[in-house]
Amino acid sequence: MNIREAVALVTGGASGLGEASVMELVQAGARAVIVDVDADRGEKLAARIGGSAVFAKADVTSEADVHQAIQKAVDAFGKINVAMNCAGVVNPGKLIGRKGPLSLEAFNKVLQINLVGTFNVIRLAVEQMMNNAPGEEGEKGVIVNTASIAAFEGQVGQAAYSASKAGIVGMTLPIAREIADYGMRVVTIAPGIFDTPMMAGLPPAVKEDMANTVPFPRRLGQPVEFARMALQIIENRMLNGCCIRLDGALRMPPR
Repeated sequence: MNIREAVALVTGGASGLGEASVMELVQAGARAVIVDVDADRGEKLAARIGGSAVFAKADVTSEADVHQAIQKAVDAFGKINVAMNCAGVVNPGKLIGRKGPLSLEAFNKVLQINLVGTFNVIRLAVEQMMNNAPGEEGEKGVIVNTASIAAFEGQVGQAAYSASKAGIVGMTLPIAREIADYGMRVVTIAPGIFDTPMMAGLPPAVKEDMANTVPFPRRLGQPVEFARMALQIIENRMLNGCCIRLDGALRMPPR
């Protein structure tokens, strides 16, 4: 897909990997719909970008909210042909902690936002994209998901997070096989350790220690590197039904 023809719905688009993706998309000539629960950050980002972006407040677990965000995209730009799922939470917790077993509420919250929220956006975005006029080779849309290398090497305390991200990886191929009939693709990115707002509360020494575990380059990933991978997925039509690790060859230890 030509980036200049892209209208991208980006969840979690007001910060971190999502914000970086919005900025790279717009700079490359695309238009973006920033979807986030943080209205203040989202509105400010849209205002800073100008006419190539709009903001839609939405909880990805809500069918009504996502419908509304998609409709706002269509009203503003006439269509969506890219959906990027960057919204997510970490919320670590051990199976057995000081207060007893990890609560089902805590476990379900992570799965609902990360996994069910991603699926919710995919299903509603695909429904809308089916209305698109087919482009070159019949292409109508692209889905880009965000997993994590925790899907493969989850650490102690990451049972919920790893399960949610493994679910995203697991549904990538079956969805790709299904939506191929509609001229659509889906690819998942599994980032390693990236310097995002989720890392902001950590002391510099801890972040440095984490960076030193990455074989090469020996540093934290930058959100713009994730964004550039997403743009490559959008542009490269042969990328489909797969999960791409973006981690500097990092393999996470147990703790």
